[in-house]
Amino acid sequence: MRRPLDLLIAGLAAAVLAPLLVLLALAVRWRLGRPVLFPHERAGRHGAPFTLWKLRTMTDDRGPDGALLADEARLGTFGRHLRSSSLDELPELWNVVRGEMALVGPRPLPTTYLGRYTPREARRHDVRPGITGWAQVNGRNTTSWEDRLALDVWYVENRSLRLDVRILLLTVRAVLSRTGVSAEGHATMPELRPHRTGP
Repeated sequence: MRRPLDLLIAGLAAAVLAPLLVLLALAVRWRLGRPVLFPHERAGRHGAPFTLWKLRTMTDDRGPDGALLADEARLGTFGRHLRSSSLDELPELWNVVRGEMALVGPRPLPTTYLGRYTPREARRHDVRPGITGWAQVNGRNTTSWEDRLALDVWYVENRSLRLDVRILLLTVRAVLSRTGVSAEGHATMPELRPHRTGP
């Protein structure tokens, strides 16, 4: 039942939220310029790459050497509001409709991380990645990578429709409280270090 429900809910949500998405896109265009949508290559089910779409939240500001400034410097007040409210993730509903993502599942991470998981942590790719997940309602970006990946694996091993409903309800609370948006000392979440070896 999971995939038909994902398709139904995502389709309805996309239709209902379309006017809001248009307004947000216009605001992004005005405040940050083009492009309005920002593509990320992420690892999906079984590690297959796909393009995840988000509303742009950062500027293209560069230093004297022409290199992009750090995320903290490019993430202004407007972008922070978009991220803390999770409104920047609304375009991911399209990824759900396309079958690349689910409403609930481990958050999709960059494909460059694929070689950095232990065999057990790699089980997070046994299911479709989600817009929200067990790790997101248990600390979001404030948990360590070890804890976050362990929560993802726990979800894979215990997932059920009842658990998905619980996660969706907890997500509403987390978004409204705007908690756990970024790790301490970082604009979002620090990079997963390539140090994973052994079981």
